[in-house]
Amino acid sequence: MTKTLLLDYFDHRPTETMAQDLLGKTLLYHSPKGLVGGLIVETEAYLGQQDTAAHAFKGHRSQANEPLYGPPGTIYIYQRHGQFCFDIAVQAKDIPQGILIRGLEPTIGLDIMQQNRVRPTPYELTNGPGKLMQAFGIQDTTLNNQQMDHTPLTIDLDTYRLPQKIGSSARIGVRKNGAWVDKPLRYFVAGNPYCSKILKRDMDLNHFGWQA
Repeated sequence: MTKTLLLDYFDHRPTETMAQDLLGKTLLYHSPKGLVGGLIVETEAYLGQQDTAAHAFKGHRSQANEPLYGPPGTIYIYQRHGQFCFDIAVQAKDIPQGILIRGLEPTIGLDIMQQNRVRPTPYELTNGPGKLMQAFGIQDTTLNNQQMDHTPLTIDLDTYRLPQKIGSSARIGVRKNGAWVDKPLRYFVAGNPYCSKILKRDMDLNHFGWQA
């Protein structure tokens, strides 16, 4: 994906719109062990200075969250509760809004991801932000502040599936303080078993929530 496409895709649209539009797109990582990737099935939007749950709330800016202030397509990896999470800055430079990639349906390099993260239940392989980073083998912040068109971690906009239905809810794991905590800024492919916190009765094991 070229830089022009990244700028066109991530800039000039509401972050909430882009968080929903990313569902079904293919996230790829050219890892040292080989290519891994899959369809994005769950995202969360974070809306910068106004958002009480965002790392940039009230304009907070530090060396750690500086990637959020970068141009659209900038990688922001951070550690939370001992796990690494992957966020993408999606607005113009110095507008610190981002999208957290929360869940992934594996389609490429499944054997590599299983080696990186051994789980007894297949749907637990990448059904959370820390889990998918473990499966990819990304356990540091080396890629921080880089744009996705220049790194091994990128998004293929041309390889995608369309959700039958996009669900929304409050974000998961956010500290219960501030007016933005319960806003429905988490988006997911309804019925996809690789979404975090999905109940077994809600899983669509025939189509995984995708259109035919």
